[in-house]
Amino acid sequence: GTSFTLATLTLDTSRLENPCVKLEFASNLVATIAFTGTLSFQVLKLCKGQLTPVPVGPAWTFDLVALLSSSTFSFFVCDCDSCFDECCTYTVVATVTSAVTVGTLAINNATLGAVAACGQRC
Repeated sequence: GTSFTLATLTLDTSRLENPCVKLEFASNLVATIAFTGTLSFQVLKLCKGQLTPVPVGPAWTFDLVALLSSSTFSFFVCDCDSCFDECCTYTVVATVTSAVTVGTLAINNATLGAVAACGQRC
């Protein structure tokens, strides 16, 4: 149940009408000692006036079994549920979801990118 933030991005879509945002996450998972466990990755969004972040898309699960070196992990998700005058902060959070983990794992070079465009009737 341990969670930690991997990447954060603030995006101002105030000049776009009916904005749609494609968020892309990429990272390099490196085990210095053989690692076994499960991680869940979730994009969260916090816009003006909100007190609690809202999940964007599904949670992505990565099962690691006896990883001895490195592996890349990436995914993308679209967010087309924003008002046109908002500034939102997107955050990728990783959570250890397995009951037992073994070994050491580092998540390196975690990046979150975004492409925003106006939706219908631009």
